[in-house]
Amino acid sequence: MIAALIFYMFAGLAVAAGVMVISARNPVHSVLFLILAFFNAAGLFLLLGAEFLAMVLVVVYVGAVAVLFLFVVMMLDINFLKLREGVAQYLPIGAVIGLVLVVELAVIFGGWAFAPDVEALIKAPAPAADQITNTEALGRLLYTDYAYLFQASGLILLVAMVGSILLTHRRRPGVRKQVIADQIARTAKNSVEIVKVPTGGGI
Repeated sequence: MIAALIFYMFAGLAVAAGVMVISARNPVHSVLFLILAFFNAAGLFLLLGAEFLAMVLVVVYVGAVAVLFLFVVMMLDINFLKLREGVAQYLPIGAVIGLVLVVELAVIFGGWAFAPDVEALIKAPAPAADQITNTEALGRLLYTDYAYLFQASGLILLVAMVGSILLTHRRRPGVRKQVIADQIARTAKNSVEIVKVPTGGGI
């Protein structure tokens, strides 16, 4: 019963956060709702017993969302003064979202302590050496049966990273940039001028 309630809580919040991602007008708010959706998806993975996938979802995807947030700030023309004016207005919503995340973390970590068979689980013997853990089974499946698909996904992510860097460093009129090739090609003849100043003829 408790597991079903926790599942519906995580699932409902994940669906609601997903709807807010595509309906929010502010891109920063969309990113924050996307982080909330990732946290709820990680909670669903924990309920399924896939703790490795849950940690990867939080560490990798939330970190990637943080990088996405940086690119959004750099590429969009956001008026920070106008954005700061609405801090008091959106503070209750941010507090509610933060409280929801804290409650979810408390449910995840407190569920182990309040489990009815927690003593039996603690006293359970260690699994045999021939048994494969969840992480090991996932690693064997990922790097054996799906090795080529895993490498293809890495190439896709590489292309996306190069494209985002090119978009960030695109040429803009009136902006001076450092050109490494021109700096390396400079020689002493076109960079340094030796002037013989007579004694007493200086400034």
